[in-house]
Amino acid sequence: MKSRWLVNVLLLALVLGIGVFLKFRPQQEVAKETAYEVSTLKLATFTKVSVEFPAKAPVAFEKVDGYWYLDKPYKARADQMLVMRILSLVAAKSTQKFQATDLTQFGLDQPKLKLKFDNEEFDFGTFNPVTSEQYVAYNGLVYLLPVSYAENAQSPVEEYLDKSPFKPDEQKKIIGFDFSHLEQWEEVRLNVDFADGKWKASPEKAKPTQNEMNEWFDSYWRSVSVQRVEPYTPDRKTTYPSFEVKLNDGHKVHLDKIQESPELLLGRPDEGMIYHVPPDIGFTLLNPPINLGK
Repeated sequence: MKSRWLVNVLLLALVLGIGVFLKFRPQQEVAKETAYEVSTLKLATFTKVSVEFPAKAPVAFEKVDGYWYLDKPYKARADQMLVMRILSLVAAKSTQKFQATDLTQFGLDQPKLKLKFDNEEFDFGTFNPVTSEQYVAYNGLVYLLPVSYAENAQSPVEEYLDKSPFKPDEQKKIIGFDFSHLEQWEEVRLNVDFADGKWKASPEKAKPTQNEMNEWFDSYWRSVSVQRVEPYTPDRKTTYPSFEVKLNDGHKVHLDKIQESPELLLGRPDEGMIYHVPPDIGFTLLNPPINLGK
């Protein structure tokens, strides 16, 4: 019995000793990876962005009234998020930094790409085969950065375009539609309007259900599903079926129905853009559930 008691005491002492050792043992320093900020520039300060290539025309953006627009090779509304992804370079961090004394070793004597944000210039060189990162020069220093920064800037021009038929401020102002110049609605001169918290339709025999109209507007018009967008020059000699989107400031957005099948093509003449809409979505956009009785 006494021997068992001694064993328990020894085990207790051993446990306490291990605990004291673990608590007071010298702590090994955890190696921290150094991160160098490429710049201290701020995203919101810029009004111009230029993407320049050695052998093709540049792509340029300009910020107007708080929104980014494509300026070159032609003028159009830009995809706001894509421009911001390009600008995100100013907040990049790198684990390696070099003096830009010998640009040739980094492929920066003849940059593959140049990004200019107002008067600030970032040059892109060759790739590091070990890290699969790219050398980027800025303000006399060279950094290794993920290739995604260059990829964001080298998207096809069409990808830079805003995929919505409406300007950001217009999207929030929609209060109705004049469909009276579309073939299927010419006879009844269809107008649908949102007033006093309810949807109303112009033909007296129309019986729109509020839930159905709300779902139609929220699912299809609040964020129009567009496959792609491209510029076009309106043919002033051709008259297309058309409709107008009414805004709460009294303005209207005119859209031409250039084609209905195999996909809906909506043209916005004032901006010179065509929007490609899938046929099923296109049909629903132009045919609100007004429950038109016989």
